[in-house]
Amino acid sequence: MNVNTRNYILAAALGLGMAGAQAAGVTITVSCGTVGQDFEFCKKATDEWSKKTGNTVKHLTIPQSTSDILGLFRQMFAAKSADVDVISVDVVWPGTIKSHLLDLGPYAKGAEKAHFPALVANNTVDGKLLAMPWFTDAGVLYYRKDLLAKYGEKAPTTWDEMTATAKKVMDGERKAGNADMQGYVFQGKAYEGLTCNALEWVASHGGGSIVDASGKVTVNNPQAAKALATAAGWIGTISPTGVLNYGEEDARGVFQKGNSVFMRNWPYAWSLSQGSDSPVKDKVGVVNLPKGGDGKPAATLGGWQLSVVKYSKNPAVAADLVMYLTSPDVQKDRAIKGSYNPTIPALYQDAAVLQANPFFGTLYETFVNAVPRPATATGQKYNEVSAAFWNAAHTVLSGKAKPEEALKSLDAKLGQVRRGANW
Repeated sequence: MNVNTRNYILAAALGLGMAGAQAAGVTITVSCGTVGQDFEFCKKATDEWSKKTGNTVKHLTIPQSTSDILGLFRQMFAAKSADVDVISVDVVWPGTIKSHLLDLGPYAKGAEKAHFPALVANNTVDGKLLAMPWFTDAGVLYYRKDLLAKYGEKAPTTWDEMTATAKKVMDGERKAGNADMQGYVFQGKAYEGLTCNALEWVASHGGGSIVDASGKVTVNNPQAAKALATAAGWIGTISPTGVLNYGEEDARGVFQKGNSVFMRNWPYAWSLSQGSDSPVKDKVGVVNLPKGGDGKPAATLGGWQLSVVKYSKNPAVAADLVMYLTSPDVQKDRAIKGSYNPTIPALYQDAAVLQANPFFGTLYETFVNAVPRPATATGQKYNEVSAAFWNAAHTVLSGKAKPEEALKSLDAKLGQVRRGANW
């Protein structure tokens, strides 16, 4: 564990890094996301709940990296800490931290039936509803409508088309005076975000999903190798070498400043790109991520849930907060103002939601049929599996290994992680 995570743990233990004044009633401490507007929207909704109930909400400061967030939570769980009541849970975590989460079934009282069944199933472990869906996610391709029109190009449907168009527009814009123009930016640093990107490359080339539903390791195949080779070819050509250290916000920063033709990111970046101070306002389009050759477009399933830590001293009140934050009204507000994908199908037919996010309607099937990471098949070993995968992908992107040798080594590594017939 790194120094930052240890410092967050210490801050939590000492009650530091939290906001919110004391008030009459129960005090609930919640952790919110850190990317984009996550914190601001969570703060807004929790303030509303506080006014309705007379309770107080404190916000626990957490790291930006999902890996560090999970590390922090695990340290708190090990101590059976009551320092946090409600936590945001990545879609791949329920099975990993199941023993530390409260069963929300008795508190939901059937409200979960309004949400996407696949997400409810994802959050239900051993018959217990361990998390309520908060917002869902899937990777999408952002592009500059104005620049593609300027160069007579259309939104790409294959990675090869994207590569060629990115190079053409990038070269043209650099000759026109923008030396900072890039062709494509994405999440390329060695962390969970690269697992999401690389899974999209592999799956869209017909290379599977690392580990199949039966638990068999399938990633060492020619299609996966081709996918990684294609991505490696972007580094230093249409993508800056710095992309090897990019997370979501790094990529968004470059794209939103007007310095990239294409960007892979999550839907949250849409509302930010359309802000009044955005240099690319009204110049951005959103489409499916490209496919590889004869493959199919693939978007990694993302999104976050809300759970109550079972060590909470006020589980019923904490559960009430979770039910409020995941309610239709709050999800609609977050969708309109922050472009967060609702987990309630009915909201995809809401006129106000579609007006704010036109692509929610056209890409609905993309969000519903997003490719899950192999968290269910690998259970508590998922984090080791993901780390091995993102590190293998990073070695290829950085030119330290050929795709075939990286995947062969990955296959052997995953065999060691599995150690036997079952994960």
